[in-house]
Amino acid sequence: MRRKFIFSIGEYYHVYNRGTEKRIIFTSLNDYHRFIALLHLCNSSDPVHIGNILQNNQGQSLISLVNVEVSDRLVDIGAYCLMNNHFHLLLREKQENGISLFMKKLLTAYSMYFNKKYERNGALFEGKFKATHVDNDNYLKYLFSYIHLNPVKIIDPAWKENGIKDHGAAKIYLAGYTHSSYLDYMEASRPEGAILNKSAFPEYFGNFKEFEQFVDEWLSFKTTT
Repeated sequence: MRRKFIFSIGEYYHVYNRGTEKRIIFTSLNDYHRFIALLHLCNSSDPVHIGNILQNNQGQSLISLVNVEVSDRLVDIGAYCLMNNHFHLLLREKQENGISLFMKKLLTAYSMYFNKKYERNGALFEGKFKATHVDNDNYLKYLFSYIHLNPVKIIDPAWKENGIKDHGAAKIYLAGYTHSSYLDYMEASRPEGAILNKSAFPEYFGNFKEFEQFVDEWLSFKTTT
């Protein structure tokens, strides 16, 4: 299905996809770390030679690969969250065709890794990646909560409809969930922070307290019908 918009330089987009037939696409900690490293390594107009990078950085963790120097970035990444069968990204088109090229490199590289590791063939993801144009400021700010609150569904699947059962437990769970950029907005010191380019996005949060309060407000939100 063709998109109803064309990616444009300087515009923001919510990009997401899930495993084909809703299959699990992250089955181990290394899988998550591989995808996170690829968010950094694939964000360049230069070809990505993962084998060479791994060989040149033997003995280092996958996460440490976010420190490998890359040039000519294709997109700006504002937020991300990996769940066991899908992912969410908040991207800004940095150069022409940047998002399309970035996503092609990212999904191809991860699919090749996953299929080789688990001895499978065929498509890993459900068709082409999905994308929504973020065309207003309220929506853009909302996505910082929506993307980062995804993991709450793991411990409380119906929290949006029924309200959160244990607000404190949800906050503790988010603080321990390392497969998203939530901790980077909470000003945690970790290598993954290098993936983000916060300066390319509006400065909605002057500090981590303002971000925490914003997320808390949405965590307390209950959908009404």
